[in-house]
Amino acid sequence: MNADPSVMQFFPSMLNTAQSDLFAETMQIGLEQKKYGLWAVELKDTNGAQDGTFIGFVGLSEPSWKAPFTPCIEIGWRLARTHWGFGYATEAATEVLAYSFGLLELAEIVSFTALLNTRSLAVMERLGMFREVSEDFDHPLIEPGDTLGPHALYRISSEEWAAQRHS
Repeated sequence: MNADPSVMQFFPSMLNTAQSDLFAETMQIGLEQKKYGLWAVELKDTNGAQDGTFIGFVGLSEPSWKAPFTPCIEIGWRLARTHWGFGYATEAATEVLAYSFGLLELAEIVSFTALLNTRSLAVMERLGMFREVSEDFDHPLIEPGDTLGPHALYRISSEEWAAQRHS
């Protein structure tokens, strides 16, 4: 998945096997140390049980770089190309937001992506997240002038999430 040009289109580079394995190991360690992280997403079979097919990940992370909105907790996702367009990212991210505002009692979650990534922007909209264009930013880890640099920032507060659930 991390070596698929379609999946990694809006990232500065693809990951080789060693980099992808290190990423997965780092995420596992994070899950063991915190009450959140990036969780594996598996398909369910027709009876609702997990069928074991890994299709990607969805979860929470803390950006390690500085921006006007950091520190923060970010929700993000990455799914294998063959599983796009079925609503899996939105479904899983909805559960992660419920966990974030319920059990974790977080006040706010952000999400961001390159302005070119219309698919992820649409997921943020479906999740009920809000964008203030004035908060869009150039990603500090992407070279100035790179078309992937301009990013949209979306937010949702626990109050906004609760209001959406009750309407």
